[in-house]
Amino acid sequence: MRLDRTLLRPLPGRRGSRTHRLLILLALSACAASTQAQTPPDATELANYTGLFLSVVRHDATALERELGSVTAIDQRDNHGRSALHVATYFGNHQAMRRLVAAGADANALEDDFYDIVTIAAVANDLPTLKLALALGCRADNVTSRYDGTALIAAAHLGHFDIVKTLVRSGAPLDHINNLHWTAVIEAIVLGDGGQRHIATLDALVDAGADVNLPDGNGRSPLQLARARGYLQMVDILLAAGAN
Repeated sequence: MRLDRTLLRPLPGRRGSRTHRLLILLALSACAASTQAQTPPDATELANYTGLFLSVVRHDATALERELGSVTAIDQRDNHGRSALHVATYFGNHQAMRRLVAAGADANALEDDFYDIVTIAAVANDLPTLKLALALGCRADNVTSRYDGTALIAAAHLGHFDIVKTLVRSGAPLDHINNLHWTAVIEAIVLGDGGQRHIATLDALVDAGADVNLPDGNGRSPLQLARARGYLQMVDILLAAGAN
């Protein structure tokens, strides 16, 4: 889910008003509910943001340029380890993302939960922001999250099949195994709901050449896992790809 940018603009004559802050918090709450594993700025952080971070949240290009002219650390962090670039990604602020990277921000930086901007965009199912993050130099093969996963695994888990296709084209490792001993193929099955989004995700992974026989930590193959859950369409996809 993307944040509705219209909610993030100050109301006429009411910049920084309580009403404006409330709208921001409501939008962030909706975003947090949809992304779950990630932590966008909370109410306290938003209320205390100043300088570079505040200009990014407000989509204030003039203030951003002013801050970039005086900032001494482009990759300064908030109290969750987010850089201004991470925050700009959460808010879909493409102009700020471009300017921050042009000014020297690290496109591959990780915040405290070990997420980069590609994984943030992938989990949010925000394809335009994902494409921009990749264009700015954030790598599709970064190991991210506390599960030592990848953006591809996170997207497969959530059934974001268009994100999966984009990441595959951008060099995401198809068969990376996280510390739960799951691949993207396995996560599409065991953390999916067997519905059309996850079926399309599995299909995209198989079409790209993902290994359909890598087992989980208990030695169970993707085919066994799909059969155990009664995901018949996934079973058919796996069998057609040579799963056993």
